[in-house]
Formats: sequence, C-alpha cells, structure tokens
Amino acid sequence: MIKFFPSDKVFLSILGLDIRWYAVLILCGALLAFCFSKKDLDECKNINKNDFISDLFLYVLWFGICGARLWYCLFSDIGYYLANPINILKVYDGGLAIHGGVVAGVIVAYIYCKRKNVSFLRVADCVLPNVLVAQAIGRWGNYVNQECHGLEVSESFYDGILFFLKEKMCIGGHYYEPMFFYESVGCIIGFLLIKFILKKTANKRGDLAYGYFLWYGFIRFFIEGRRTDSLYLGPIKMAQLTSIALMVIGILGFLGVFDRLFFKKQKPTVLFDFDGTLADTRACIITPYRELFKKYAKEEDFDEQVQSEVIGPALVDMFAKYFPNEDANQLIEEYRSIQSKMLEGSVKAFPDAKEVLAMLKEEGYHVGIISSRNEASIHRIMKIIGLDGLVDDVFGIDQVTKHKPDPEIIYSIIAKNHWNGDDVIVVGDSLADVDCGYNYGAYTIAFISDKLKEESLHNSHANKCINSLSELKGILKSDQYFTYNLK
Repeated sequence: MIKFFPSDKVFLSILGLDIRWYAVLILCGALLAFCFSKKDLDECKNINKNDFISDLFLYVLWFGICGARLWYCLFSDIGYYLANPINILKVYDGGLAIHGGVVAGVIVAYIYCKRKNVSFLRVADCVLPNVLVAQAIGRWGNYVNQECHGLEVSESFYDGILFFLKEKMCIGGHYYEPMFFYESVGCIIGFLLIKFILKKTANKRGDLAYGYFLWYGFIRFFIEGRRTDSLYLGPIKMAQLTSIALMVIGILGFLGVFDRLFFKKQKPTVLFDFDGTLADTRACIITPYRELFKKYAKEEDFDEQVQSEVIGPALVDMFAKYFPNEDANQLIEEYRSIQSKMLEGSVKAFPDAKEVLAMLKEEGYHVGIISSRNEASIHRIMKIIGLDGLVDDVFGIDQVTKHKPDPEIIYSIIAKNHWNGDDVIVVGDSLADVDCGYNYGAYTIAFISDKLKEESLHNSHANKCINSLSELKGILKSDQYFTYNLK
C-alpha cells in the first residue's frame, strides 16, 4: 500500500519503507547541480567524454554523504558513536554536516581528475558553484526536520513575509529564527554572483571554485554564529572554524598562491595539420585530382574553388561528393599512384615550418601531426622536405575511424602519448582542421595559406588567424590558457 505524506518527515511510504523528505530534497538538489555541471562541462568539450561527469557525480555523491555523516558523528558526540558504531549508519535519523561532504567530495574529485588526466581546476570551476544550488535546496530538509535554527524569537516575528515558515519553526512551544532559510537564500545569491558576475571577470582557472569557498565560508560563518544547534570542537563551533579555513582557501586561490605551489601551468600540446600547414603539397594534391576529373567528370568543373576545397579533407569524403558513382577504393589507388610519381619534385615545406618545429622541440613542447593523409605518406614527405625527426608523433587518417572535423584523431594522439589534454593548440589551414580543434575544445589557429579560404577561416571558430607560422612563437609566449574558450 502506498501512502503520501503519512507524517511530517516522510515523503512517501512504500510497503513499509519510508522515504524521507530530507533524502528527497538532498537528492533533488544534487540532481539539479549535476544538470548545471553537465552543461558547463559540455562547454569544455574535451572534459565531459565517456560519461566523465556521470561517474564523477556518483563518486562525489556517495563519498560526500559518507563524509557528511562521519563529520557529524565526529563532532556531535564521538563517544556515543564509538560506543554504538552501528548508529553511524542510521543516516535516516538525521545528522549530516555539509562541511564534511564538501571536504570528502573535493578530495574524491581531485583523485578522480588525476586518474583521468583532467584539469581539476577546470572541473572545480564547472561544478563547485553549482553545489550552492544543491546546498540551498538541501537546507529545506532542515526545515522539515526542524533543525538549523537560531535564537528564540517572538511569534510576531513570523507575521511578515516569513509567515510560511511559522509552523515548523515552532519547536516545543517556542519560535526560533530560521537560520536554514537565511543560508538557503545566501547560497542562491552566491550562485548568481559567481555564475553571472565572477564568471565574466575571472582571469584564471580555479577562480570560480575559489569564489565558492570564499562565499560559502563567509555566509556559513555568520549563519553559524546565530545557530543554537551547532557542532563543537571543544568550545569552538566547528562550522565556524571550517568556514574560516574555506575563506582562507578562497583568498589564497584568488591571489594565485595555489597556482605557484600546486597548479603550475603546463606547456600546451601543439598539433599541426600537414598538407597546407607544414607542407606545401598543393601541386601534388591538385594534379591527381585534375587527372581524376578528366577521367570521371569534366576537367572544367575542377575550378579554383574546388581546387581550394579538396586541400585538407579526406579523399573518401571528396570522392563521395564529386564522384558518387565510382568505387572510392579504386579512386584512392589511382590518386596515390599519380601522386607517388611526382612527390620528389613538387613538395616543399612552408616558410618558417622547420624553424618553428625546431624551436618547439628545443623548448620541450609535445608536438604532433594530425592529418587526413595516411601515416606512411606523411613520413615520406617529411623526409623529402627536411622535417623528419622534428615532431614527436604522427597520426594519419589510417589510424582513426572518424575523419576531421570529428576530434577522434586529437583524442587518440593525446591518449597514446599521455600528453597534456587540457591545453591543446591545433594549427590547420582548413575549416575541417578548425572545426576538429573546436570540437575537441582546443585553442585553434587558422593558418591562411590559401587566399580563397581566408574569408571563411576568419569567420570560423578559430581563436586566431595567422599568415605565417612564425606568428606561433608570439602566441606561445602570451600568458593565457590554450582552450577554445581560454579557460
């Protein structure tokens, strides 16, 4: 038999099992924070992959509740719980301390991010401000349980706008100040300030997380000062002591202390497209295409616009567009046969390519090539034009299942080499390259080696457009993060 609201504290009873309002409100708050966090992490693109946020949510929720319960037991009556350890498990009888949940959740999130090779600060910026929403909703569980109240007040205190709180704030025939409500409102205000003001002015990773620590520590310190049901460490209110620690963390974080000690910037991973970016292979791309147009279509259809379009994308994609009725595998064989005969005399490195790659190698950057050409062909051309040995790894189209602009090739080369996957620069000459970098979440540089592509590249997702590879040196020396949204 199902009964709705059989008592003040029970939300739903099913076959004798009570589901309490406190649990429902905590879960609702957590789910709403999860939705907000997922949206924010989706904007980071390269983080929320393979159910990252879903797994993180489950770990943080579980360990956060455990941490909140242990914190309560530790600072409420540790002697009682040591004598009756089974009662530690009786969460349904009440007793969760949010500070313990925050501490446990942050530790678990840090460990999880380290294991997944993901920037903890970026994740913290996306998640912690949303925790304020969960806390704001969860505080109403205290209302149901008649907890988190302040000093005694007169009945007339609730004659104004707080009339709707009156019934539950009457405890034992006396009325008490609704500290839970003040904290709930404070959390919502903090959430709005961080999301809509601090987010626009923050200039480094972690600032939104530090904003959370500073704001919640500030709010909770003063709320706790008026509570009459606090946890104590000796004569000191534990929540106030912890709140001071949170405020110190927030201030030190804003001042950059943790950046200097623990979160030093890593050099970005630098990934280059090959054709039209490092190697001027225009002639050996155009000539085979021209021969195929002569044979299977009309040579006059192979105008300047089409010639510009075919440089960069995968052969199979272009053949599907321009020769839809032909066997793509046969066309690829013919194309490569023609190209192979003319490579030696028709390809060269772009100006500054060798100098830039040598500089990157000397300064310790991880450098890779991600190309729509097959790997063997890339290595062959690199030897011809004198770039062999200047990059750490090469990924060609034959090493992935999805073509650009899908970012699989970026994920693959970074995962294989365990490179920095948070700060990534992608340099390419086509919209496919730019969109590939954008879809990953990389800082994307459009190299304009073809004037016909200039307008489209300037209107693309590229963070920067350059006309010479040497401009990359100045970009690398700039004090910024290398993600598409710069954070």
